[in-house]
Parts: sequence; C-alpha cells; structure tokens
Amino acid sequence: MDGVMDGFDETPGPSCLPQRVPLPAGAPRGVPTSEQLAHTQRLGEIGWSQWDLTTGETCWSDHMYKIFGRDAAQGPIRLHDLPTLAEPADRQALDGLVSRVVRGAVPGQAEFRIRGDDGVRSLRAVLEPAASGVHGVIQDVTARREAERAVAESQRQLLEVRERAEEERHVTLALRDAILPQPGASISLPYARISVRYVPAEKSASLGGDWYEAAPLPDGRMFLAIGDVSGHGLPAIAEMAQLRHALVGLTMTTASPDLLLAWLNALVLNRLDDTTATVVCGYFDPPTRLFTWAQAGHLAPILVRHGTAEQLTPPHGVVLGAISGQPYGVAEIRLEPGDLLLMFTDGLIERRSRDISEGLALTLKAAGAIARHGDCLDAGLDGLIEEIGGPNPEDDTCLLAVSVLEDSRPPIPR
Repeated sequence: MDGVMDGFDETPGPSCLPQRVPLPAGAPRGVPTSEQLAHTQRLGEIGWSQWDLTTGETCWSDHMYKIFGRDAAQGPIRLHDLPTLAEPADRQALDGLVSRVVRGAVPGQAEFRIRGDDGVRSLRAVLEPAASGVHGVIQDVTARREAERAVAESQRQLLEVRERAEEERHVTLALRDAILPQPGASISLPYARISVRYVPAEKSASLGGDWYEAAPLPDGRMFLAIGDVSGHGLPAIAEMAQLRHALVGLTMTTASPDLLLAWLNALVLNRLDDTTATVVCGYFDPPTRLFTWAQAGHLAPILVRHGTAEQLTPPHGVVLGAISGQPYGVAEIRLEPGDLLLMFTDGLIERRSRDISEGLALTLKAAGAIARHGDCLDAGLDGLIEEIGGPNPEDDTCLLAVSVLEDSRPPIPR
C-alpha cells in the first residue's frame, strides 16, 4: 500500500492527479510516470484513495470515479459514506471494515457489490491506516468473479453429465444382463463344450448391442448365433433385445439359417427404423457334426483344427436393414472331434490404433494357441482376449466358442 502511494502529491485537488517527484542524486532511473501509473490502473481495474481523518479531505484517483460510475464533478465519497454505495446485503461487511481500520488502526479488506448503470459489479477494498487517515485501494473484480461463476457452472454441468452417463451405464448393464445369458458361463453337453465371453467396452458411452445365443432345440440340434446392432447405449440394447428374441422364436420353425436371416431382415426394415445389424447363425447337428450356417454382413467364424486357425469362407449375405429382397446364402462344414469353432463380434479384432487385417491376424494366431490350455476352454478364451490387446476401449467384445468333444454322439434315451 505504501508503495502504491509513493510518488503522489498528497495535497488534495480536484482529481488528485499523481505528480512527478524529483529524483534524488544517484537514485535509479525508471520511476513510472503519471501516464504509466494511470495505464496500470486501467489494466488492473484499480483505483486508489486517501482519506484525511483530521481535515476531512478525501482524494480519489481518476480511475476510482470510473469504478464507481461517478462523475468527477461530484467529487469523491467520504470514508464513512463508502458503505452506502454497496448493495444492502454487503453494507454491514464494508462498514465493519471501515470501523476496524479507523478505530483499531489495523489494515483489512472486504469484497462488496455495487449497482450501476451497467448492472451489478463486484469490488474488493483494501484499507490501511496512515499517519493522518486511511489509504485505500479499490479493485473491480467483476470479470474475475464472472469467470469463476462460469467455471463453477461448467463444472456443475459436467458433473451432471457424468452422473447421467453413469446412471445410463448402470441401466444399460442391468438391461443387458437381464436379456443375455450370463456372460462367461459355460455349457457342458455330451457332444460339445460351449463357452461365452462378453467384455463390455471400457468407455461407458461405447456400450453397444452385441449379443449371442446358444440354445438346444427340440430336434436335438444346437442353435448358435452371434450379432451386433449398430449404435451404442440404451437404444442399441433395446433393438438388440428385439432382434435376439425374434431370432430365437423363429428357430422354432426349424427353417434354414438363410430363411431365418431373410425374415429377420424384413423385421428390421419394417419395424426398426434407421437400424442396421450384423448376424451369423447356424445349427450344429451332433450325430453328423454338421454345422450349417449363414451370415448377414458379419465376420465369418474361425475354425481351429489341429492347432491351426483359419477363417471360414462366408456365404453371401447383406447387412440386416440395408436392402430388401436379397437372398442369403448357406454354407456347411463337418466338424471333427477336437475342433474349436469361434464366433465373434468385430470388437474382438477392431481397434482404432491398428488395421482390421492386423487384428484378424493376431486373433488367428492367438486362436491357434488355445490348445495349450488343455481342456480349460475358459482359460483359453481369456488368454486369447489378452493376447490380442485386452478389452476394446471403444466397442463391446463378444466371443462364442464351441469345442467338439471326442464322443460327439448324444446320449441314448432310456
């Protein structure tokens, strides 16, 4: 405060303009001019005042008038009248500051608001006792407080968005868990062992419509399917539920996989607007070990035989919801004891950081090494996911594996 006052003529005047003080001999050069001090006050939105309590005289700098929106012709405000300029809610705090400085001879500061033609502004007053009165500095901190309020509001809105996203994630996970079979569960059958892995995306907003199905049919066959609905979040989960339930219901007709997909495509085109989905599905017949399958724009399954993994050649099939009237092809492959059939969604091999062909190559290599886990298919699938890069941060990963046992014949009913 004393430093702020140095170089000013304490003789009261109409505007108390700062005066240049002659430098003593040998004093360092560079003392700021009155113009420089005035410029500093404008940049910092700072004004200063001197109140002489003995004579009752008051001196304001030019910028004090601007801060208070007061005409210089009206003259400055006396120290004891200063609280009257504040908003009613802030007058007591400012009056207390003035009393403490005057009576207790101790410096202090307070923040208060004033109302002018341009609205309410926030000011900060720093008062300090002087030899014959009080020195004061007033700073307009309106811009700073508005910035702080804007930051606080942004933080509040961000917190609300995060809370809504977390709530939606909980709902999405609960809905998915209610729709799909327990992820990670295994099914042991006389002729095969089936294991499923569902790994949700690491990012909450990326939870999607990946799904799978492995269900025995009344005629003894096993229906296997895996698919992916476009989009993320609750809409994708809801559409996934409709497609999965519709397909499971259609299997009761015992229709071929290509006809199932044609019906499912008609459902998407007529009931699910602006939706696309991919599916691969088929029947595994235990007595013949024949796997009959079709696909709708989905990645073909991988067959692991004698430690070598290769992707099956897919029959013709367009994405569900793309176009009507296009026939779906059918493919067949006779599995052998010891074979491993892997059906998966694109989240397994796709990453933003690598090409899809690279992801497929890594998956084929990792699939060929599953046999080293022995009969523990679950451990083999976990190892495969880790070897190709772990959970996908951008998309769900769904993996359905069928391990054909040595004795693939179903038990004979008694």
